[in-house]
Amino acid sequence: MYESLKENFYSELVKLPNITHPDVRDYKEHPHTIYTINHKKDFGSYKPLQFSEITQLLNLMRTDKLGYTCDNKSYYYFGELAEYEEALLKYTVSYLLKKGFNLVSVPDVLSKNIIQSCGMAVNGDRTQIYSLDPDLHGADLHLSGTAEMSLAGLLSNTQHDSKKLPLKLASVSRCYRAETSNTIEERGTYRVHQFTKVEMFVVSKQEDSDDILEYIRKTQEELFSPLGIHMRVLDMPPHELGAPAFRKYDIEAWMPGRNNYGEISSCSNCTDYQSRRLNIKYMDGMTTKHVHTLNGTACAVPRMLISLVETHQHPKGKIGIPEILQPFINGKKYIGKNVTVPKLKLLKIKN
Repeated sequence: MYESLKENFYSELVKLPNITHPDVRDYKEHPHTIYTINHKKDFGSYKPLQFSEITQLLNLMRTDKLGYTCDNKSYYYFGELAEYEEALLKYTVSYLLKKGFNLVSVPDVLSKNIIQSCGMAVNGDRTQIYSLDPDLHGADLHLSGTAEMSLAGLLSNTQHDSKKLPLKLASVSRCYRAETSNTIEERGTYRVHQFTKVEMFVVSKQEDSDDILEYIRKTQEELFSPLGIHMRVLDMPPHELGAPAFRKYDIEAWMPGRNNYGEISSCSNCTDYQSRRLNIKYMDGMTTKHVHTLNGTACAVPRMLISLVETHQHPKGKIGIPEILQPFINGKKYIGKNVTVPKLKLLKIKN
């Protein structure tokens, strides 16, 4: 009887969200725009194409008729577009290493306890988490939606010296999302079932986390600004914070072909919401305290590619590469039509 009550009580407790930063409580339904970065590109009389249209014309991507391999909401990148993806990742990792982040390679299969402790719901009709078959793979194993979960799990049941904080970690991983969308705004590869992302994860002393969040946001802005894409930085209202976040900033990039903004990055201060559940502490003099955990997206493919390709498209059928990325893609200044990988056609096999 006691164990049953305890389990039910705990299951209700974990549904409680974190508290909200007092500065954002009055935002109501709308985010607060802090400022914008770079200007929108003027295409003159040329009407910019969407990412899916450009990549189809240049034979750089395939998203349709993938049922034989991976079903919908997936994609193949070909040739120089695949190189472009790798260049973005290398540029991002190189920058984070210079900023003192420690690179960690993480697992993609996590336990239910780690995911729920990070603030994500595993069960329910609207879950974003893929669950593995318990009969084949063991109980409560799931695919990771972000490296934040794996990095938080790595530090579970640990105690840190306050003098060695903040601890700055970064990871490149595949992210799996069961979410789907049929809205026009999220068509194509804007929302997919799996993608590659570079994630920042920071553990700090309690009194430092507000400043660390600003540091992560500044790091994102320094990464994205040289890419020449127009962006706006948003301080998000309470209903957009999710369960773990005390405060969250989003960065949205202008996507000219879509004629709309799209989120390419976010960063959150989760205070001690995750560390209490995962038992991550530090010594502050003679006192033991729970650390504060923070996370931020350093690069999310393919949304970053959507904004880059649509912004730097040329009417003559090529895609410009920002100068800062050129050293990471063998000095190439443009991406042209892919002629190495042939345009594939599916054939119906008659029985």
